[in-house]
Amino acid sequence: MSKNNKILVPEAREGLNQLKADVMKAQGYKVDTVDPGNVKYEIADELGIPLTKGYNGKLTSEQAGKIGGPIGGSMVKEMVRMAQEQIAKK
Repeated sequence: MSKNNKILVPEAREGLNQLKADVMKAQGYKVDTVDPGNVKYEIADELGIPLTKGYNGKLTSEQAGKIGGPIGGSMVKEMVRMAQEQIAKK
């Protein structure tokens, strides 16, 4: 099954992956520098959610949110912090 989350600027993928790695490392997770998206398996394991590579159609939306929420939410908080820092410099 293909991913539906497409970024508007494909060239930004590397930067987003780096941001994800930095944010999740700061929270104490082990992050694979080649594929920082793999941190979701560590989060799922920590929460006792049976996430596997491949098809995970049996997960509830609540379970999926518990895995993705900390990742995406942390990234958004960091982007807001970065934007506020840039605004303060002007």
